[in-house]
Amino acid sequence: MSIKPHVLDLIQLVENGQMLEAIMKYYDENAATQENVSPPTVGRARIYEGEAAFFASLRSAKFTLASVVVDGDRAAINWVFDYTTADGQRYRMDEISYQTWRDGKIVFERYVYDSASLALAA
Repeated sequence: MSIKPHVLDLIQLVENGQMLEAIMKYYDENAATQENVSPPTVGRARIYEGEAAFFASLRSAKFTLASVVVDGDRAAINWVFDYTTADGQRYRMDEISYQTWRDGKIVFERYVYDSASLALAA
């Protein structure tokens, strides 16, 4: 079965501001996520906890799909992420989310972006 319908549904959830719901729906219980070359966060509960804390610290957040490629059990999603922190600082991040799926769930996801560009206000 193709993962493409799952990937497209995940994209729709994220674009609609439902990132935490997407984690619960599409991340395997033992999933791992990795930011650039940092050590991975392992386990859906830990991933959810970290993302919930991050989004709670923001005034606003918006993900916009730039492109998506699905091939077999892998997907690459290019997101443009605009967000404003609680103190009013605005940021724009252009990132690639590289995912490995198994049985309709993400088992590994790596976010690749230029962290130096985060210092530039949107």
